[in-house]
Amino acid sequence: MIAERDSVLHSWSVQADWDAPTVVGGRGARLRLADGREILDMSSLAECSNLGHQHPRLIEAIRSQAERLCFVTNAWGATPRAELAQALLERSGFEGGRVFFTLGGADANEHAVRIARQAARKPGGAIIARERSYHGATQLAMALSGDSRAHSLGIDPRALGVHHVPPPYGYRCPFGGRDEVQCGDRAAAAVADRIDDLGVDKVAAVIMEPDAGTNGIVAPDNYWPALRKHTADRGVWLIADEVMSAFGRCGEWFAWQRHGEAGRPDLMTLAKGLTGAALPLGAVVLSAEVAATLEHEMLYSGLTYCGHPLACAAGVAALRAYEEEGLIARSRALGAQLLVQLQQLQSRHRVIGDVRGGHGLFAVIELVADRDSRAPLAPWPQTPPALKSLVDTAMAQGVSFATRGNLIVLAPPLVVSEAELADAVSLLDRLLAQFFAK
Repeated sequence: MIAERDSVLHSWSVQADWDAPTVVGGRGARLRLADGREILDMSSLAECSNLGHQHPRLIEAIRSQAERLCFVTNAWGATPRAELAQALLERSGFEGGRVFFTLGGADANEHAVRIARQAARKPGGAIIARERSYHGATQLAMALSGDSRAHSLGIDPRALGVHHVPPPYGYRCPFGGRDEVQCGDRAAAAVADRIDDLGVDKVAAVIMEPDAGTNGIVAPDNYWPALRKHTADRGVWLIADEVMSAFGRCGEWFAWQRHGEAGRPDLMTLAKGLTGAALPLGAVVLSAEVAATLEHEMLYSGLTYCGHPLACAAGVAALRAYEEEGLIARSRALGAQLLVQLQQLQSRHRVIGDVRGGHGLFAVIELVADRDSRAPLAPWPQTPPALKSLVDTAMAQGVSFATRGNLIVLAPPLVVSEAELADAVSLLDRLLAQFFAK
């Protein structure tokens, strides 16, 4: 078998250190490796394989579409593209809106910003994002991200019209205090204050993640509705980055729907679970109001493969699978169970400072050196050596856990069995005792 260690330039890696196993197949929540081992995937790879691996509906949809039409540019119509757009508008309640298809999440966010600026008639308008966020790895997406990695690349957010505000991080509230509700209110108010400071006429949009993300922050429940009210009161478009949080990951089709109409954004961006990661695809969903402003204007956006028929066919099949297999409600139920199990771990392991999430199959464990002071094991975003050893040991025992900094992020495929989930938590229990006994 051809190995890729010496020929592929791997993303987010030190090339000399990259030494991952080769995946040759998978089924459900498990991956099959070239050496014959099976690994329980507790992160849906990059929080994208919501339907698990090799889902038969996706395979059949791609095969069937390939036999009819592999590709046509979006200068021409394609049936699966139209079907997927209509399905997204219906499930989001954005009737009368439009869908702009992209290749993935990063360019969905870039296009959303471009569209928002055009729709707001503010071509150079400011965009407000938040610190400790992630919106992708292209130039503007990294500028939008309040991520320390952007600084190492020499990206200047202000030069691209991006301004950051503190996050709604209830456990370590940047506004002081330990009251999550108060933190949510203050974080939302910080966005309103920044809009007012810059001037409403100079701000085109606010872009935020409603829930799940690699930053490990789960906003207090009062945050998103308050943010929606502040932006709406000022006539500023609100973009919900749902790249990770949509399609059941947080217990709803789209995470903002947990708040009902009080949480409805003006635009939202999608990718990852949109096709269950079977093929690359992203989307920007526009409300009817935003779409109407563009109806008679040239849209200077798009890439050759935007709205690729094969990818859109996979998207149509993915949406049917979520619906017909009851996976959105299943995620909500299993997520609540998972949260209880993790809280039980917290009662046994003082290294666990906080457990959050659980609206769906997305939960975060934050490890601390001292629970009373909430002192971190390592400065963000460094990973403590003991946590790395825990992950390596878990992999050797057949379970893949995702981590970042002091966080363990649990986001298994929505098709994971209850027994698999229980086994993973049980293993985590044993390994926390082994590596964090003191």
